[in-house]
Amino acid sequence: MRVAVQSAPFDLGVEVAAFTAGVTGAGAVVTFTGIVRPDGGLTGMEIEHYPGMTEKAILAITGEAVTRWGLADALVIHRYGPLKPGEAIMMVATAAPHRGDAFAAAEFLMDYLKSRAPFWKKESRDGGATLVAAKDADEDALKRW
Repeated sequence: MRVAVQSAPFDLGVEVAAFTAGVTGAGAVVTFTGIVRPDGGLTGMEIEHYPGMTEKAILAITGEAVTRWGLADALVIHRYGPLKPGEAIMMVATAAPHRGDAFAAAEFLMDYLKSRAPFWKKESRDGGATLVAAKDADEDALKRW
């Protein structure tokens, strides 16, 4: 199990290949990558976090996913700092004996990262910058777990 909170971009192909190569006892690997969307004229996004606290929180929820779905392994990478539309923000990879558990655990982790992980996001547009508020849809998605 690995969690990385970093400012540097990551290479999805390299990360998935390394993750998959290190997995034993799994019949399924599921990956998801979040990308900065250019919605509504978005020109950039700034993500902030508290070092140490953020990693600890993500490690705890990743450990919960590993236990709950009997995962062989899990990986979460989340970036912080300035990001532009089209750049990868985060990725989740889960490995399990069966695909259903790998998919469910990946969705659980994605829902957690979207609504509960301790990150603060500010979106920039030509008209200025605003903090991103929690969305009801994200909270509803988390309730199913």
